[in-house]
Amino acid sequence: MALPPRKIPVFPLGLVLLPGMALPLHIFEERYKIMVNESLERNEPFGIVYFDGMKIHPVGCTARIVEIMKQYDDGRMDIMVLGEQRFYMEQTDDSRPCLVSDVIYIDDMEEPANAQDPALSQKAADLLGDLEELPGYAGESDRFDAGDLKRLSFMVPGIEGFTPEERQHFLEMTSVRERLEKGLKVLEKVIARVKISREVAEIIGGNGHVRAFLARQGMAP
Repeated sequence: MALPPRKIPVFPLGLVLLPGMALPLHIFEERYKIMVNESLERNEPFGIVYFDGMKIHPVGCTARIVEIMKQYDDGRMDIMVLGEQRFYMEQTDDSRPCLVSDVIYIDDMEEPANAQDPALSQKAADLLGDLEELPGYAGESDRFDAGDLKRLSFMVPGIEGFTPEERQHFLEMTSVRERLEKGLKVLEKVIARVKISREVAEIIGGNGHVRAFLARQGMAP
């Protein structure tokens, strides 16, 4: 397997890409049209880093273009990328149209098998099952692999409902078990929040009493 390039073009965005996560992008700026075309010609990934409006976070993820969904006459394009490898930006070069950075690739630390791992995997299966029952959420069971905790630990925070700030924290963690444990805790809250929001919406649309419902949830003013 060829080693990934140590110097890569970097795309700052207001979102976070995780390893194994698919992400659609609309490319419209001239400099990023050039970046994407060069990436396609060389069959090499580019980097995506999170820009929170104040700063660019140095830990990002490489993006491999897996599909060109649409090309426009003016050169714009809709593409689908897949997150591959985490990296840390070292020296950056902003003299070119597109930011380029020397990067160090990041991997997780070695962790021995733990007796709690099967319980973690089962909890993930249960929560993903709950998620599939929620209207508007795509099923995740086809991606579930009980034996691949590392993949699972990135798949969970990649689910809709996690904020970019939360995903950035998960991206920077180097313990598979910690990432999965904390991801499942957040996922529990995401599912609970969505369920309550939908119940409230149903009550508002019907003849129910929101105050009484919120009181049952311990949320009444």
